[in-house]
Amino acid sequence: MTERMTYGIEGNPEARVIREEVFVEEQGFREEFDETDARAWHVVLYDGGIAAATGRLFSEGGGVYHVGRVAVRKAYRGYGVGAQVMRALHRKARALGARELVLSAQVQARGFYEKLGYAAVGETYLDEHCPHVRMTLSL
Repeated sequence: MTERMTYGIEGNPEARVIREEVFVEEQGFREEFDETDARAWHVVLYDGGIAAATGRLFSEGGGVYHVGRVAVRKAYRGYGVGAQVMRALHRKARALGARELVLSAQVQARGFYEKLGYAAVGETYLDEHCPHVRMTLSL
């Protein structure tokens, strides 16, 4: 896998395609794209020339960075591609001086993030129709 990291989603249009496929078409989210996309770092992992997975990273201030919109296309699930996306985002966060990472995990993906060292904080809440939990990782 190779990766491409850009600032702003417009520089990485494959990120939009993957998120549309995974979050909108598969999972039914309606409010997938937001103003944060323009001010976030976006990574896309490629298998040859095929975009396989994506994620984004943005500052919340004070050394805290938010990881989100991590999506892996169906054909690439179960092969560790999601963990590769997370490692790329962690490297970028460290390079930017992050001291803590936070994310809003779908409850069904909580175990995935726990394996990467994240811990759940607080109660479960709904984001659109889907239960989520806030998770943090100290760097």
